[in-house]
Amino acid sequence: MIETIVLDIGETLTRDDRYWATWADWLDIPRHTISALVGAAVTQGHDNSHALHLVRPGINIDAEYEAREAAGRGEKLDETDLYPDVRPTLAGLQALGIRVVIAGNQTEKVGRMLRALDLPADHIAMSADWGVAKPNPEFFTRVLDVAQAAPVNTLYVGDHPANDIFPAAAAGLRTAHLRRGPLGHWWAEDPQVRAAADWSIDSLTDLLTIVAR
Repeated sequence: MIETIVLDIGETLTRDDRYWATWADWLDIPRHTISALVGAAVTQGHDNSHALHLVRPGINIDAEYEAREAAGRGEKLDETDLYPDVRPTLAGLQALGIRVVIAGNQTEKVGRMLRALDLPADHIAMSADWGVAKPNPEFFTRVLDVAQAAPVNTLYVGDHPANDIFPAAAAGLRTAHLRRGPLGHWWAEDPQVRAAADWSIDSLTDLLTIVAR
């Protein structure tokens, strides 16, 4: 029985369009170029941030992030960045008595912006809040702390096989792989991903059916 559902953020709840577009503008390259390189990184099994290293070899992403923030060109997140199934699904899960947790690899700033959206969620936590990021097993220990349910009664939802599905399954959680974004689509039919995931879903609304069953 699923008691708690924990959701990743990027390309699970939020679209990454703006994120990559602002990086392209900052690095002064066409937006379609960074999109193509993100796709290339994904198909080669790299994290999508590898695209930035392809654009500018040796880039210090943390330093560039700080420079963007100082220049007033840092991260932005608002209602338009949410996928349309987010609010109705999260509200529907809570109505069914499911505890809803949002936990992903994000900065403290993203955490503040997400909380400001007043999403139907019982708890929101960022890797920056915890000082540990996926796929580190400690991240999923922290997930279970806030889930307030046993691993077998906790479902982790995400698009990233290496950061979401594999480590969550290794921690004993149930998992749902979401076919969304470059990673979600590219790895959707991979045999290892299909074997590790308890469910493969095309929309967050599928979670309502899973819980009902």
